[in-house]
Amino acid sequence: MKLIIYLPAFNEAQNIRQMLASLPRKLEGIDHILYLVIDDGSEDETAVRALEAGAQVVSHGMNRGVGAAFHSAVQYALENGADILLSIDADGQFDPAEIPSLIKPIIEDRAEMVIGNRFKLGMPKNMSPVKYWGNKKISQLISYVCDRKFQDVSCGYRIYSRKALLRFNLFGIFTYTHETILSAVFQGLRILECPISVSYYPERKSRVAASISQYALQTGTIIFRVMLDYRPMRILGSAAGVLTLIGVVFVSILFGHYALTGSFTPYKAFGFIGLGFIIFGMLVFLVALIADMLNRLRTNQDRLLYELRRTRYEK
Repeated sequence: MKLIIYLPAFNEAQNIRQMLASLPRKLEGIDHILYLVIDDGSEDETAVRALEAGAQVVSHGMNRGVGAAFHSAVQYALENGADILLSIDADGQFDPAEIPSLIKPIIEDRAEMVIGNRFKLGMPKNMSPVKYWGNKKISQLISYVCDRKFQDVSCGYRIYSRKALLRFNLFGIFTYTHETILSAVFQGLRILECPISVSYYPERKSRVAASISQYALQTGTIIFRVMLDYRPMRILGSAAGVLTLIGVVFVSILFGHYALTGSFTPYKAFGFIGLGFIIFGMLVFLVALIADMLNRLRTNQDRLLYELRRTRYEK
């Protein structure tokens, strides 16, 4: 069984050699371990020092984001016959000693994806309360979308089986953490959360969430798009229902007034407003039905992509 441990890195020349040296050289159930650094447009000597430390390096010509780094890692893992892909940050905030317990569910075929859970015991030391609150809210949103409970959907300490790598059909380049969960859940893959420790430093700045507003906007866009892909009736169908209900309320007020007074005055405009809402709601519902049909096409596309990848990368 082959394990690839990959580290997305951006200007981590000071930490990368020490981080690579801390990674395990032997693991029970693993025959071969390969170390991969995705140099995401670093402006320092990250790539050089990673090569000196014995890692394989894939370099991006410019900083494209951790989502793009994940795409590169998945492609590399599939092309090089990895059975398991493990991601861990290059800045040393996660403990490599926890790798054996995290990969165990994959080796024992109890899961196709394992996510590190930083929040089992509450807010980690030195983590910004604002970021902690934001992480909890996004976890609640993802849990609602998936119809199952997740505590930490943004952690980058993760493990994927080969089956999961073959299944992923992702589009986000800003980040990937939420989209992978949604894609995995909607394709029936087994996901486990495992408690992990994390060390935050007061001076540390997130490579992904340096701007809370930008992070929220980008993440929300990804979630909304995946929801439209896999659960269109939940979004569009709900919107159609709300619009139609508003229209019915306006029309009911109009006819209620007529029943009491025998006149539409002064609520004549309510009829046109209500009818407009009802028609608009019906149009949105029609779009929802079309999107639901496209969702079935997306599901078939995912299956075809899986079979094509499995055939292409078959050992």
